[in-house]
Amino acid sequence: MTAPETCPNCDATVPPGAKACPECGSCEKTGWSAAASSDTLDLPDDDFDYSDFVKKEFGPKKALPHGISWFWWIVSLLVVGMILFMIFGR
Repeated sequence: MTAPETCPNCDATVPPGAKACPECGSCEKTGWSAAASSDTLDLPDDDFDYSDFVKKEFGPKKALPHGISWFWWIVSLLVVGMILFMIFGR
């Protein structure tokens, strides 16, 4: 079988007489032959539900805290106070 003009896997231009695609490396054994198929790739079915997969894989969404905790407000005020004291306290 001769190389196609464009690669069926990545649509790159394939030079005449090439043994493999210069871009992706696809050849007669991996994608140019009529015998190559995707049956053994274990691809998801057409009715694959991505959101259901995410729920099963990662569990339900965890609630994220809103805003900054009061502790960090106090820490930031203390840091700003220390900086101001170091600059103007002398």
